[in-house]
Amino acid sequence: MSSNITLIFDGDCGFCTTAANFIVKNSKTKIVAVPWQFTDLDQYSLTQEQVADQVYLIIDGESFGGHEAFAMVFRVQPNSFLRFMGKVMMSRYLRWFSMPVYRLVARYRHKLPGGTPACKLPKN
Repeated sequence: MSSNITLIFDGDCGFCTTAANFIVKNSKTKIVAVPWQFTDLDQYSLTQEQVADQVYLIIDGESFGGHEAFAMVFRVQPNSFLRFMGKVMMSRYLRWFSMPVYRLVARYRHKLPGGTPACKLPKN
């Protein structure tokens, strides 16, 4: 069964671009990565505010944001261990951990390798 999988990321952020390129290069399942700045967001029923706030993975029209996007990257892999890890990341038992870890990385991505001042999220 073939799936159409698109990763929508912040193309202005060096860290995000590096992470998206790593995912595409190392995925055993075909994933297309596109910066949100060059994407017709209406096609995915997403807003600029949503994609500026977190990464999205679109699988056959269904969208997953933030930590769920990364969990789904694991879940679409043919490797059973990675699929299991993706399930664990989305389980109610580990969601309390994976969600804040994603938010922490997103908040400080401008300080991570490849990050630039353009990566900094606006303060809410």
